[in-house]
Amino acid sequence: MSDLRRPLLLLAVAGFVSGMTIRVAEPMLPKVASDLQVSVGAASVLITGFTLAYGLFQIVHGPLGDRIGKLRGVAGALLLAAIACGACAFATSLQSLAVLRFLTGMTAGAVIPLSFAFVGDNVPFADRQPVLGRFISGVLLGQTLGPLLGGAFSDFIGWRATFMVPAVAFALIGLLLLPLARAEQTPERVEGEGPIASYRNLLRSPSVRIICLAVGLEGMLFYGAFAYLGAYLRHDFELSYTVIGLLLAGFGVGGVIYSALVKVLVGRLGQARMVAWGAWLLLLGFAVLAALPVWPLAVPTVVLLGLAFYMFHNTLQTRATEMGPRARGAAISIFAFALFFGQAIGVSTAALGVETLGYRPVIALAGLGLSVLGLWFSRRLATL
Repeated sequence: MSDLRRPLLLLAVAGFVSGMTIRVAEPMLPKVASDLQVSVGAASVLITGFTLAYGLFQIVHGPLGDRIGKLRGVAGALLLAAIACGACAFATSLQSLAVLRFLTGMTAGAVIPLSFAFVGDNVPFADRQPVLGRFISGVLLGQTLGPLLGGAFSDFIGWRATFMVPAVAFALIGLLLLPLARAEQTPERVEGEGPIASYRNLLRSPSVRIICLAVGLEGMLFYGAFAYLGAYLRHDFELSYTVIGLLLAGFGVGGVIYSALVKVLVGRLGQARMVAWGAWLLLLGFAVLAALPVWPLAVPTVVLLGLAFYMFHNTLQTRATEMGPRARGAAISIFAFALFFGQAIGVSTAALGVETLGYRPVIALAGLGLSVLGLWFSRRLATL
């Protein structure tokens, strides 16, 4: 493991910057809209375009990493992301800025799936979950701090220069990874097995179908309800957007707590019991939010949700790294695609639920569904 410390550290930092880049544009939308003379709604394409590319190109990055090597894939993606992100600072119209944000999402999206695949290739399965747990702490910190850093940088150096911060970070990490990438040995490939054949072979496995179904449903149920938590707090308790943003950041705090405890949790509970505990805690957290009498109680509850979610989700991630040892990049990509697809369906479905039932019933139903899903998956773990 000692010879893996340097690449794992660099991948974790890359995950932090990738996570930060996902959300760095959120606080700058009004400034971008004002400078480019468009509405804030129109400027939101900086977020939706990035997210669309980030999720859609997951199915491309994995097979590419299997072909050229995971570290080579990450290093190349980082250098391309540096160019695209840096070019955002010089965009002269919303259209060009949107295209460059799309290209940034397309390239930065390679970091996390290929990092997971690299861990799967190099870390024994018995030791893998704690390593992955520590890696996601970097991603979570980036996603949590992204809006805060984006807002602060925009205030002090301007929104254009703000894009140069992750661009420089992408470039530095990519350059530091290049020597390690050149020395990486690529897995032996099956002749004639392209991306489509890899995905087809993966989906023939019942275990792969179960894991992808589970993560798709998890994304649909959790993110479908969580996406409207801020709107619910605003509607029922009239909180300011600043307070809501800080409160929702507690989810990332819960994830970081999980990453600090993952080795102990896995050692004492094992994967199956940890997933079951995560399911019960998700039910508890969503039940408290659905019946929330006063808003301060939401602060520890959102942190609890972050801990509980990753008790379930990180186990799914760990299992996904073993779905296709000879095509691990493709396996992680199809897993990530299932998560993003489920999330998209969940947000749309929850919107209809909120309009017809209200916020509280939708939150309660999500907690119930997640508990059933988690308990079912914890029982299926022994057969995977």
